[in-house]
Amino acid sequence: MPLPHSLGAAARPRPVRTVEIFARAKLPSRFGDFEIVSFTDERGATLDDVAIVRGDVAGRESVPTRVHSECLTGDVFGSMRCDCREQLELALERFATEEAAVIIYMRQEGRGIGIAHKVRAYALQEQGLDTVEANIHLGFDSDLRDYGAAAAMLRALGVVSVGLHTNNLEKIAGLQKYGVPVTERISIQSVPGEHNERYLATKREKCGHLL
Repeated sequence: MPLPHSLGAAARPRPVRTVEIFARAKLPSRFGDFEIVSFTDERGATLDDVAIVRGDVAGRESVPTRVHSECLTGDVFGSMRCDCREQLELALERFATEEAAVIIYMRQEGRGIGIAHKVRAYALQEQGLDTVEANIHLGFDSDLRDYGAAAAMLRALGVVSVGLHTNNLEKIAGLQKYGVPVTERISIQSVPGEHNERYLATKREKCGHLL
């Protein structure tokens, strides 16, 4: 899908830390064959974030890319309160058929508030608040995520530009802000269920996700 004009324009890059590839290894999966790549920052400290890579992405333009924020409850435990695991698995299925593609897996649980506060937010949602209201009630912005590390990881991999698989326009703006060209947005949607219907409606109505 072509980008909206305001997002398709080049954004002014912001200075970010540089990262280097620390290690890489084969990652055969039930979706197909990938490689997992870890990184270090300029101080030599290892990042918790990793890249899942299909093929050789170095020097390529419009690389199919998913920037996925960690969701322990969904990705690992199969929670039906969100659509995170469905989106991750859909990206893996799609990218397994590509010559080159990358998933940047960011440890930004609960849109950046961390797992402990995310559980508190879940409890507030059970009392009637939606996901945005719960974060704000706990004293956080609705979304604390930053995409500077993701941009640095893409550069370390040699990616020239990306075709981003997302419903969230803020991810496009976030990568562009750090100098990563986004040439295309590809929708990545799951079928709503009884446990996540309100969650998805909130993402659409309050967070601007294209659902």
